[in-house]
Amino acid sequence: MNNPRQLRLWSLSLICASLAACTTASLTPHRICSTPQARPWSLLGEIRWPHDKLFAGTVVGGLSSIDYDPGSNLYYLVSDDRSALGSARFYTARIDYDASGLHQVRLHNAQPLLSPAQAPYPSHRQPLPGIATPDAEALRMLPGGQSLLWSSEGDFARGFGPQLLQSGTDGRWQREWPLPPELLQPASKTQGPRSNFTLEGMALSEDGSTLWLAMEAALKQDGSLPSTEQPGGPVRITAYDMGTQQPVRQMAYLPDALPAGLWLQHRAINGISDVLADGPEHLLVLERSFAPPLRFGARIYRISTRADASSDTLGQDRLQPGSYRPADKKLLLDLADAGLQSVDNLEGMSWGPPLPDGRRVLLLVSDNNFNPAEVTQFVALSEEPGHCGAGL
Repeated sequence: MNNPRQLRLWSLSLICASLAACTTASLTPHRICSTPQARPWSLLGEIRWPHDKLFAGTVVGGLSSIDYDPGSNLYYLVSDDRSALGSARFYTARIDYDASGLHQVRLHNAQPLLSPAQAPYPSHRQPLPGIATPDAEALRMLPGGQSLLWSSEGDFARGFGPQLLQSGTDGRWQREWPLPPELLQPASKTQGPRSNFTLEGMALSEDGSTLWLAMEAALKQDGSLPSTEQPGGPVRITAYDMGTQQPVRQMAYLPDALPAGLWLQHRAINGISDVLADGPEHLLVLERSFAPPLRFGARIYRISTRADASSDTLGQDRLQPGSYRPADKKLLLDLADAGLQSVDNLEGMSWGPPLPDGRRVLLLVSDNNFNPAEVTQFVALSEEPGHCGAGL
């Protein structure tokens, strides 16, 4: 959940929502090129599930990440259900596509995530002392295919900040990874992360040596949330050495300003919802925006991860203008131009197996917030030959 849940409920009260039917769109390829230098993308298709879809005794929703495991040919999808409609959990699925379209998403298993007590997490309504109720947002399979790394945005109301957790593929808790001090629970109203705007995106480098962990929005002391007049404050993306499991570097990323002309713009937000490795020296960054009553936007940018491409902000208590060099970003795709039925609350991003002709396939998934006005949306895009991001 990247936007405060109360905004969803408030938005729902303003509209007359109709339940979305479960539809599969096998579309005529739609060629997309957001910038003159960008690679064109083709929309293979989208699949949409209603908010009340059931599987293995659970309500399927809140899907906040997607990651592909080539060893099992399964996709891993974490739900941000805070043990309210079911235990905190992730799903595995098979996704079928080819050059003619996106054909099917079939759930394979529903697996509870276990707490350090090796038991399902209790509901936030009946919490256990010393155990945070998780708000899972990002999940990646670790090298070897036996463990998962996932993030929780925190349980701020009970005094727990964001967490980076490792679990087995059977859901059993294994360990907690350290966070840089600046990303921990805030000590004051003007310092630290904002509730519900913390650990949102995660990427593994192609060689498996580096983990990139992205916040959703700026720390309180680093700057404001985006407005229609100006971009938001710098969002921190931290690099971990996978061998030591310690943070070793950090980048600052500037999110876009909000679109002009929004109704109730003071309730609108924009931030990072996921990151994904793109070659040995680049990340894709998914920026997702929300504006009431129920308007979503999503853009994909490309940034360099080279040490000389931005300054290292790790351990820097406050990021003031002029004290750091943010990562340069290049727009690859505005999802509003992708030919989708609509753009929903896109939060997860993964590469899938390439097409037989070698074209890469990018998969996206949306978090429906268990809201009848929203859908779970799977999007498949194929990347055409070109020179996207050249020069970054």
